[in-house]
Amino acid sequence: MKSETHFLAVVIATSFHLVAPAAEPNPLTVPLAAEKPLYLNTDASVDRRVADLVSRLTLEEKGVALNHNGPDLDRVGLRSDKWNQCLHGVVWTKPTTMFPVSIAMAATWDTNLVHQEAVAISDEARAIYNGWHQDPSVAGAHKGLIYRAPVINISRNPYWGRINECYGEDPFLTGRIGVAYVEGLQGDDPHYLKIAATLKHFAVNNVEKNRQSLSAAVPERMLYEYWFPHWRDCVVEAHAQSLMASYNGINGTPDNINHWLLTDVLKNLWHHEGFVVSDLGGVNTMVNGHFGRQITFVDAVAQSLMAGCDFSDKEFMDNIPPAVRANKLTEARLNDAVTRVLRTRMRLGEFDPQDENPYSKISTNVICSPDHRQLALKSAREAVVLLENKNDFLPLDKTKLKTIAVIGPHADLFTPGGYSGLAKNPVKPLEGIRNHISGAEIIYAAGCEIATGQRRNASAQANDESDELQKAMDAAKRAEVALLYLGTTTAIEAEGRDRTSLELPANQQKLAEAVIAANPKTVVVLMSAGPLTVPWLKKHARAMLQGWWLGEEGGNAISEVIFGNMNPSGRLPYTIYASEAQVPPQDEYDITKGFTYMYVKGAPLYPFGFGLSYSKFRYSKLRVTPENISAGQDISVTVDVENTSRRAGDDVVQLYTREINPSIVRPVRELRGFQRVSLQPRETKTLTFTVPAEKLSFYDETKHAFVVEPGKYEVQVGASSTDIRATAGLQVTTGRVGEKCPPIAPAK
Repeated sequence: MKSETHFLAVVIATSFHLVAPAAEPNPLTVPLAAEKPLYLNTDASVDRRVADLVSRLTLEEKGVALNHNGPDLDRVGLRSDKWNQCLHGVVWTKPTTMFPVSIAMAATWDTNLVHQEAVAISDEARAIYNGWHQDPSVAGAHKGLIYRAPVINISRNPYWGRINECYGEDPFLTGRIGVAYVEGLQGDDPHYLKIAATLKHFAVNNVEKNRQSLSAAVPERMLYEYWFPHWRDCVVEAHAQSLMASYNGINGTPDNINHWLLTDVLKNLWHHEGFVVSDLGGVNTMVNGHFGRQITFVDAVAQSLMAGCDFSDKEFMDNIPPAVRANKLTEARLNDAVTRVLRTRMRLGEFDPQDENPYSKISTNVICSPDHRQLALKSAREAVVLLENKNDFLPLDKTKLKTIAVIGPHADLFTPGGYSGLAKNPVKPLEGIRNHISGAEIIYAAGCEIATGQRRNASAQANDESDELQKAMDAAKRAEVALLYLGTTTAIEAEGRDRTSLELPANQQKLAEAVIAANPKTVVVLMSAGPLTVPWLKKHARAMLQGWWLGEEGGNAISEVIFGNMNPSGRLPYTIYASEAQVPPQDEYDITKGFTYMYVKGAPLYPFGFGLSYSKFRYSKLRVTPENISAGQDISVTVDVENTSRRAGDDVVQLYTREINPSIVRPVRELRGFQRVSLQPRETKTLTFTVPAEKLSFYDETKHAFVVEPGKYEVQVGASSTDIRATAGLQVTTGRVGEKCPPIAPAK
């Protein structure tokens, strides 16, 4: 029967000369009309050009345009995004300049230097893009101009595995560093962007375990007062082009579909004109049970877009058309998302002739240039923090040393950090010592692995550890001084991996005790990202440095500090707690319960802002003008800083404020300004700070606004959050309530 029917159909078609209808043209491949469209007219405004381009796109093309890794839209000249990473150097198939990891950048407390780093990094990013335009056949050269950096999540949780990627525990410091970095990445041209920065991960992303399904329970006050200010700075001041919605949720609503977070706060309150991108697989987490949800991809895509997420993965491309046709996604919201993404890409110059863009002139010669390497060295130098220096043991006089023991699992190891590219000839600590020593014998011994359990089997490991430990002790005994390099790697703290302890791995602690017993003249260098609680080392090490993961010139920078070629000037961007018992639970997001320098209970091991120098500094003549203000006035603060020693050095002067008798629990003090200052021996400089009165405010949950209370306040200037050198009083005569903030919406 089937064959007969088929035969009849063929006969009829042949008899009547039936021709199959022509296939409908594919809208993704139909060429544009011959006339030059408005969106290619560089004399027109960006908004008009983008509106014209959006009007020409089909529904399917809009879906493609919102897939960060979708196919090229050749019909309109839109290439796949090819986003990339540049957290502390550009990730590429070839080496690029590798700077210290982000937490080490923050330890410089030097916003000008951070800005220079970001300029260098974005120059290399543009150069890669320009090189691809000059020779499209170059393998691995095609990278887009949307970069997923910086990470401005805040390290409230000292166990967090991604502290190497962030700028510390304080929103003010994070905001200032973040603004400097974003502005350096995006450039200063009034028309074009050099590259587009993406702030990660919005918001309250601070735990790795179950990060794709957890919900952070955060009071409204803490959100606006602690978790949001640095984001606002980078959006309002630096005009970051995009933000990445984090996997987690806040108070029961996943961030990817949180309208209050992405639209009410970000786009309406802060007037963000860029776009929001989901984290990789962010839509997928909705479908696969975020907080027990079970929804379709169409619903997940529709809810994400309607909440304010503009850009995502393949799920957007595949499910936007059916979501619109099912009336789950409005065309107005879809067009808004496409407009936001294409506005950024238009400002990157993707639709313009290369010769009209000033950034197209950046040559590939800048990649790994000598100037950039020198900048990486300067950054590493300024990041090193001197934690201990008993009886001025450092700097060492290398002209008097005959034997030096270089010991530890980090001595001959290079740790790039998270989201790192390829470093060109990175200098390890051992090499750095050799570069700065001639005429002395250097005895090297690893002493142990980074952590127990990294070798082939238990018995072999035990024998190896015993042998290595003995070699380290012998080396320490033979030497006049021992340099001991300890710490962590990404095998211990990294994305997807929170630390389980704030202490050194047990085998490294054992090594430290053995080496110091063998030679009390031991300098310890801690090479970690997160804080290490090391009270035994604080007591017994003759000197101790926080050495971080310092990029390609780290080994040289640490050696320069040890031997006095560089006067240490780094300052801690977080609190190092005295014990793990001092730290509240990781799922406690209310920092008033004991987190950070603002609310820590008891004395820390090392406080936020701490760092010693080979020089001594004295503060005097602190003046606050005016001493009586209304809540709308700015405060001018001046202080004299003198280098009282015979060695030139840099100090980081920190300004804090506090309310004397607050109506609610408030921080013991809050950072509200800082300046790095270079001083010659016996030199004095006068520093001036401007503090807006709004920086005296707290968030009032009953008024849903920031409030400055009338009353007495203190302005404090010091060398750390616990080393206050000068204090002045301030009277606020008239209080003030700021603009209303959107109250937290109930969970959906």
